[in-house]
Amino acid sequence: MQQSGKIQFLDSQLFERLIESARHSPRLRINHNFHRSMDDNPHRFLNVMMRGTYVAPHRHLDPPKSESFVILSGEAAFFTFDDAGQVRTCTRLGRDPLGIDIQPGVWHTIAVLSEYAVCFEVKPGPYSAANDKDFARWAPREGDLQAKEYLQRLVARAGER
Repeated sequence: MQQSGKIQFLDSQLFERLIESARHSPRLRINHNFHRSMDDNPHRFLNVMMRGTYVAPHRHLDPPKSESFVILSGEAAFFTFDDAGQVRTCTRLGRDPLGIDIQPGVWHTIAVLSEYAVCFEVKPGPYSAANDKDFARWAPREGDLQAKEYLQRLVARAGER
């Protein structure tokens, strides 16, 4: 399908290309931005994640940012936590409900349950790596040796639902 600079289609060819890129990414995920710069508002993007990718629990507090996720393909578990790191909610996304909208300051993470998940995300811009995420002190960070085990416990919990 042809695209112009002003229109981007979300089609199977795009998904297949991004899934293959995510599969070969060291982080097992890749973003495909629809916004043109990090200063744009809002940010709209596909987050293509393979099973086994670890997204460290975090919140968007300063500056406060809400966030919306819609699973377009695959299945994932969306977790929220209290301030001590206890799971408050575990919601399977990808069938019903397809997505979720969260307010600023909510601790959260996502874990892929299928081979991959294609997620459409929207959140306010601009983006600055220095303050985009407030990472939870009670959970391992990406790359930490304990991250894999922590993710496995979350995925097991999602399987109990």
